[in-house]
Amino acid sequence: MKVEGAAAAAFKDTVAKEGGSMPAREELAMAALTPEEFDLFADVGRVRRVYAGDVLFRRGELGTTMYVVVKGAIDLDFGDDLIVKRLGPAEFFGELGLLIGDHARSAEASVPVDGELLELHHEEFQRLVEREPGMVCYFLRRAIMRVVLNEQGLIRRLRRRNQDLESALDNLRATAHQLQQTEVLIRTDELTGLANRRGMTRHLADRRRNGAMSGLGLLLVDCDSFKQINDDHGHLVGDRVLQSVANILRSVSGAGDVACRLGGDEFALLIKATTREEVMRIAEFVLTTAQGLQRMGHTPPLICSLSIGACLVGPEGDFNDWYAHADAALYRAKRDGGNRVEWQDSRSLPA
Repeated sequence: MKVEGAAAAAFKDTVAKEGGSMPAREELAMAALTPEEFDLFADVGRVRRVYAGDVLFRRGELGTTMYVVVKGAIDLDFGDDLIVKRLGPAEFFGELGLLIGDHARSAEASVPVDGELLELHHEEFQRLVEREPGMVCYFLRRAIMRVVLNEQGLIRRLRRRNQDLESALDNLRATAHQLQQTEVLIRTDELTGLANRRGMTRHLADRRRNGAMSGLGLLLVDCDSFKQINDDHGHLVGDRVLQSVANILRSVSGAGDVACRLGGDEFALLIKATTREEVMRIAEFVLTTAQGLQRMGHTPPLICSLSIGACLVGPEGDFNDWYAHADAALYRAKRDGGNRVEWQDSRSLPA
């Protein structure tokens, strides 16, 4: 079917509107036919009218037809987040299906605007080979080079995308690490390195979620005459005293225990314990360790005497309930002069 007149005239009219002659960059890019090639292809090809929204073929479909854009445009979508490639007049696509037959399309070809295409099937292309072998050979050489260059470009884009993904993953890891560090900081007392009240609350929430709220004891520890130390020796000495208390609590904390600075000169120690004797043994150790450091007679002081309230806690209630029991015992210890441990039965509070 000879259609040179209509197709070639339409093509040349389009080219004239877009610049008057075939741009050299298109030929160098090997994406477009030369005017001579277009005339040859139009002599045997079939004109096909296409409309916006049409899909010529989809990725993975087998095809044996080559197309040349006469008027309008074609979008090739290669998927995998790659940029859609738009072809204009004289540019061709689908040549691998024509050359090797039943080739799986590597892109989806869709029509963005109304236009016209040339369709070439194997039989028509064979006539071109017999008629103009030299020109067809030159076209094939360029077509193969274009396939190679396209594959190389695809590989480069995929490499860049992989690099971008690796960079994004590195950024995510760094951000996650920063968030983790931030989470640790907001749950940690800056002066002593112990958990702060937020950290204690988070620890208890984790234990409750894991069903590990039974078999616990609570100590509330308060520094005796701490204000006097600050007044007599300054806040730096006071800070060192608090750090000494923190070190004692840290030394007796086992796996699963948590030592906490609740604020000011008040500390808490949550330990695994099932009996009063276990809790009191830990409390007495904290008390006698502080007394031993006091007897060393450092000036300015490294430690002060401590008042401790102790109790067992159960799975019912929350930290505020347990705190109330231990605080009742701590109040009695302070009232009786400090430097002692008092016990509070968790089943009752004094009126």
